Amino acid sequence: MLKKLPAICAGLLLTLTAYAASVQLAKDHPDTYTVRKGDTLWSIAAKFLQKPWQWPEVWQANPQVRNPHLIYPGDVLSLAYLNGKPGVGFAGRGGIEPHTRAEQLESAVKPLPLSAIEDFLKKPRLVGEDEFKRAPHVVGIEDHHINGSTGQLVYVRGLDAQPGQRYVLARPIGRYYEITGKDGHPSEVFRQDMQDRDDRPSMLWHRGPDHFTLRGNVHFLGYEMLQFGEVQATHAGNPASVLVTSTEYEVRPGDFVLPPQNNQFDFQYVPHAPKQVPPTMRVIAFTDALNVVGRLQVVALSSGAADGVENGQTFSIFHEGDVVQDRSDYPEGSFKAFFHPDDAKVKLPEEYIGHVMIFRTFDRVSYGLIMDGIRPVHLGDKLYDPDHT
Repeated sequence: MLKKLPAICAGLLLTLTAYAASVQLAKDHPDTYTVRKGDTLWSIAAKFLQKPWQWPEVWQANPQVRNPHLIYPGDVLSLAYLNGKPGVGFAGRGGIEPHTRAEQLESAVKPLPLSAIEDFLKKPRLVGEDEFKRAPHVVGIEDHHINGSTGQLVYVRGLDAQPGQRYVLARPIGRYYEITGKDGHPSEVFRQDMQDRDDRPSMLWHRGPDHFTLRGNVHFLGYEMLQFGEVQATHAGNPASVLVTSTEYEVRPGDFVLPPQNNQFDFQYVPHAPKQVPPTMRVIAFTDALNVVGRLQVVALSSGAADGVENGQTFSIFHEGDVVQDRSDYPEGSFKAFFHPDDAKVKLPEEYIGHVMIFRTFDRVSYGLIMDGIRPVHLGDKLYDPDHT
């Protein structure tokens, strides 16, 4: 339930205690800006800063407000300088004198567009190997139907439920695994698609690695489950009877029935640079396209909370350069090319793609939203510190 938050808009900017010398203002930055509905913390930061992830270094939070980092439509933000260094803080609300107001948390400015990530907050979940094997699953549909839909009974084996209890329907769409590197190299995380049995494309991630291999020391990290419906228990037993109350897809034998989980959107995090970047962090899956994605699309990344990744962290994305043959100095079919094949190969430099911001983390995997970019993002693209060049 949403709680109303009392807030007092301060008319004066607060004194800054510390700044990073590298903070650079946007070329056409405003001196004041009135927050509008639909703004995000990233878009507001981009109005003032060349690097939006430096927002925490210039933001002057108001300690008199219960949640000092929350910004609401109508708030006036003002740019000021202290010892030649910039800072942004509250300057009032729509030109009105400071006054007491009550705001709902839901109306606060989001760190990034909620519409772009909502499905990834609600639908996916990761379960371990043991939980996956023990999970209750559908074994039949009423009246011997092949598939079920809203309003029908389905029968679930392994579900310890009492009438009235609610659960979610889920289906595996992928699994994550890591291969421990050799010669001291760190392990890398991969994702393998789990294709639907009726050959429909995956319903959330459209692409994962092209192949799965057991070469090397492979360790499974978990299964990615897509929640697509809700059921309510009507009769206890094994199998138990449950009524499908809502579903986005047809229910099939083999689908899982899991306890609901509530993933609250984090209103408190802000875009910021990571303290360090995991050495093997890269893009391992994405949505809405077959080969590439772009701005405001979601990607899965090969590092998570166990690697120090947290919500709000911003990374730069780089595409690894291809290896090409120098046919000018090493013509094809020449003795020079034949006896010096490695010398004929030229590794092209990495190319900057854009920035991604983390919005949900699991143990060894995280989800991020592409915030800006000048080129499409590909599978395997590497992540670096946001200032990496």
